[in-house]
Amino acid sequence: MGRKIRDFVGMALACLLWSGMGSGAEFKLASVAPEGSEWMQAIRAAATEIKSQTGGRVVIKLYGGGVMGNEKQVLRKIRIGQLQGGAFTANGLVERYPDIVVYGLPLTFESLAEVEYVRQRMDPVIAKGLEEAGFVSFGMAGGGFARIFSRQPVSTTADMRGRKIWVPEGDRVSTAAMEALRLSPVVLPVTDVLTGLQTGLLDIVAAPPVGVIALQWHTRVKYMTRVPLMYTMGLMAVDAAPFSKLSPADQAVFRKVMGDVYQRLDQQTASDEDAAVKALVASGIAIVDATPEDLRAWRSAVAEANQQLGREGTYHVALRAQVDAYLREYRQAQPARAGAAGRQ
Repeated sequence: MGRKIRDFVGMALACLLWSGMGSGAEFKLASVAPEGSEWMQAIRAAATEIKSQTGGRVVIKLYGGGVMGNEKQVLRKIRIGQLQGGAFTANGLVERYPDIVVYGLPLTFESLAEVEYVRQRMDPVIAKGLEEAGFVSFGMAGGGFARIFSRQPVSTTADMRGRKIWVPEGDRVSTAAMEALRLSPVVLPVTDVLTGLQTGLLDIVAAPPVGVIALQWHTRVKYMTRVPLMYTMGLMAVDAAPFSKLSPADQAVFRKVMGDVYQRLDQQTASDEDAAVKALVASGIAIVDATPEDLRAWRSAVAEANQQLGREGTYHVALRAQVDAYLREYRQAQPARAGAAGRQ
């Protein structure tokens, strides 16, 4: 009898060990990106590769299309352990890492070449800050510049007066810019914008062309104003606590595979943006420019608003100063830039 009990216990333990090896460490990641989008396809392929390279020890389960809620809700679910990470815009992580907004302060950059120059020097600083905030990241993928999309043409500040302008939920930076221009924003999470456009709750949105198409917002607007309002980017942030429990080898696989995906997506920014603009024009959306006078007024008002945010502690002024220094360095090395801002 004793031998049978020992054999039974041994078999039970073997089954438990086998089960544990098969299930792996599960990382549940969420995104508002639609199912079937290029981003979701790329991350699903990466998840398959990570599972393969780790022998099933690391399993990634993806929730796309905003089924886990907006970015604020995803962040809360990470905090309580329901999720282990997610794909975020910079604004989505500002609650945990305020300095992430420095790339996206309105009317900072005039071209993707400027962004690339600054990011080559500042991305490691941002990544380190994210790790100190408790997140592991795998690089950032540029989303291009947010542009003005509207039902009526927008070339001047007056064109926006009395219009219902979307500002993302929790986006203090965009709210400050709207206040500086004496405009009244309508605050909504990203997941509610399409409904807002469909019902007339919104007249104007600011978003990158690629995002406008992916989220189907372009079906409810007629004009795009060419001004590069703000640089947008996306990144995956994984809770450092569960990530740190992986073996060093599995961590390295996770970082390498996801890092390669984000590097590839980032390198496609310019071509993706160009293709998106062409697709928008083909769909009937007209492109307009801001008047030079209004563009100068926007830059002046928004620059002061950006500085005030720094004084209030929204981000560290020293970090923004680094961005500005690299931006000046780049611009001083370029030929005359007259009129460049409105044409990007």
